[in-house]
Order: sequence, then structure tokens, then C-alpha cells
Amino acid sequence: MKTLMLLRHAKSSWKDSELADHDRPLNKRGKKDAPQMGHLLSKEGLVPDLILSSTAVRARQTVEAVAKASSYKSPIELLDSLYLATAGKLLSDASSHAPDSVGRLLLVGHNPGMEDLVEILSGKREAFPTAALAVFEVGIDRWGALELGVETKLLKVYRPKEIA
Repeated sequence: MKTLMLLRHAKSSWKDSELADHDRPLNKRGKKDAPQMGHLLSKEGLVPDLILSSTAVRARQTVEAVAKASSYKSPIELLDSLYLATAGKLLSDASSHAPDSVGRLLLVGHNPGMEDLVEILSGKREAFPTAALAVFEVGIDRWGALELGVETKLLKVYRPKEIA
């Protein structure tokens, strides 16, 4: 069994309309929610063994705050391919980048891909606002076997407003 966790980046700023989408930073709420989710990972015993994140500024700032607040010690792998990735691409990148020694994998990305993947893996539509975290138990022994149709069980969805 493996644990796959999906984290949508925290709330980003639209203050500077000249910035490219990829370069938008977190806003005030995002800067509050991201460490809160990191503390949650620590409290719930869900600190990942590996984090794969989109290269977008808002995703990087989210993952840095989450990693610090959860006392995550391993490297964070930034992947351009996770920027606005589809559900299928998220699964593909998890499958190809996570070594089998990793028990808990955290993917940090964007909607609609994250929300779509939560729905595909759980079989139901879940509200997945910024900084939301979905935790799945996945019936595989190696990440290379992660694909659509594998046995998954949604353990919990955490939303910042519900844990504040």
C-alpha cells in the first residue's frame, strides 16, 4: 500500500495584472493557509517521503511553507510538467518520478487537474479549494503501477477553512 496526497496550491494574488500566470505569488490568505496545512501533515502523521511540485511561484511558495511547517527534510522536486497538469499527467508524473522506497507521496499542483484527479480516484466530486489536501490509500506496492483504475480509497479531504 502507498499513500498519495494531492495538495492544491494556496490562494494566489491577482494584485499585479502584468504578471504572467506562472509568476503569481501567494496572497495574504495563502501565506496563512500553506503553513497551516504543513502543521496538519505533521499532526496527522502524514509528512511525505517525497514532494513533487509545480514550478509556478504560488505552488513553490506553498510547498516551501508546507515543508517547513511539517518538518519535511527531503528535497522537493519541482516539475514544469505539473504546472496546470491534467489528472492523467499528474498520475503519470507520480508514477514515473517516485521511487518505490517512497511510502507517502505529496503532489502539489493546480485546478482543474487536481480536483479532477480527486474525483477520478474517489468516484465523487469533492470541493477542492486552494490549499485543500486529499489523502488516498492506493493499492499498489510500487509507484510504477500507479495508473487509472488502480484500487484507491479516499481517506480524507482537508480544507483550510474546516481546520482553522
